[in-house]
Amino acid sequence: MKIVGIIQARLGSTRLPRKVLAEILGRPMLAVLLDRLRDAKTVNEFVIATSDQPQDRAIAELADAEGFACFRGSEDDVLDRFYQAAKLHQADVVDRPTGDNPMMDAELVDWSVGQFREAKPPVDYAAISHDAGFPAGIGGEIFTMKALARAWQDSSGPAAREHVTAFIYQHPELFRCAKLGCEPGWPHLRATVDTPEDLELVRRIFTELGRTRFPWREFPALLERHPDWLALNAAAS
Repeated sequence: MKIVGIIQARLGSTRLPRKVLAEILGRPMLAVLLDRLRDAKTVNEFVIATSDQPQDRAIAELADAEGFACFRGSEDDVLDRFYQAAKLHQADVVDRPTGDNPMMDAELVDWSVGQFREAKPPVDYAAISHDAGFPAGIGGEIFTMKALARAWQDSSGPAAREHVTAFIYQHPELFRCAKLGCEPGWPHLRATVDTPEDLELVRRIFTELGRTRFPWREFPALLERHPDWLALNAAAS
């Protein structure tokens, strides 16, 4: 079973343009995420999936500099971009972190892939779930290539093509889906980067910890010691 991690990233975000290249401790945010994922033992390779727009050449160049493969495809049809990248890299299973979640780490990827593999009965799709206790921004999805191919073939409409896995989790009659939760839960915390305030909080966390690589659970533990920091991006939650 070949597991390919596909990380979507582009510079054309409407709320916070070029956010994946915003610096954290002197490194682009996407490079920080790659640093945190590269030691995952359950993933055969990680691929950056970006758009074929000229501005996203910078992402392809970063991927090359960091030693990661890059696939360039449709800007708007993200489902097709994912499917073509997974097909090119001969994936049996796809792990999906995203480029604006810099708190994800290799340990969490390995844990979630393990949960996916060990599920009984077997599942087609599993998600690290905010609803089940994980902070926003500590997330990811794992799904079979067969499920992705069915979604690619049968999905229609802009929303379904943009959100990659919507067809899968919206059709439980076709796919067996699972939510992965954690205890204790921190669903009130937010570590994704969609706004300038989100970026300010994430930068503060990394600066306080003083390094780019640390277990993801250090982030909620730090915020428990500094609850006033939650006000930084409370409006975005």
